[in-house]
Amino acid sequence: MSYLTIAYYKSNLEALMIKNVVFDFGGVLIDWEIRHLYRSIFSDPDEMEIFLSEAFTFEANHRLDAGEAFHDVIGELQNKFPHYLEPLEAILTRWPETLGGAIEGTVDILERLYQQGTPLYGLTNWSAETFKYAEEFPFMQRFKGITVSGQVKLAKPDPQIYHRLLSDFSLKAQECLFIDDRSDNVMIAKDLGFHGVQFIDPALLDKKLIELGVYR
Repeated sequence: MSYLTIAYYKSNLEALMIKNVVFDFGGVLIDWEIRHLYRSIFSDPDEMEIFLSEAFTFEANHRLDAGEAFHDVIGELQNKFPHYLEPLEAILTRWPETLGGAIEGTVDILERLYQQGTPLYGLTNWSAETFKYAEEFPFMQRFKGITVSGQVKLAKPDPQIYHRLLSDFSLKAQECLFIDDRSDNVMIAKDLGFHGVQFIDPALLDKKLIELGVYR
């Protein structure tokens, strides 16, 4: 049996198993980028990057995603970095400016899946305090269920949040395709039995869904 034949049968087997599609939000359906806000605050890009590497780091944002309160995290950082008092305050008062809008190509894919009757779910690292801004996007009505990290106080790539999604909505990992822009999040999903696709751009995702036979 040739490699192409094996790949064909593997793809068709995956398609038969995939019943649900699970989307990450930030970087997949919604253009979330902390630099959208801070480019308007720092005139020097290098200074902005120093601030993001020393003060409001990935780890600081992850604490918010995992359910810690904004005032607690930002207050702690302001005490530690008093010279960044105002930029840190901005994440409290101007957080919506981190959103650049919907990623329309992915929204089109979401709509196609919805119209063909594919059950859609969300698994997102997002603070419970700011998720209300994500809920304003009309396409959010397409989801049967969403697990939000800040609400359950667990965050990807912790395996427990994937288990939480499965238990909350009575899903089986092997019947779910998980789409996320971070490779580590996709890797954990695959380890747990999900089918996984790392999101690069809508065109590549569309091609992958065709290869997997998810479109009907």
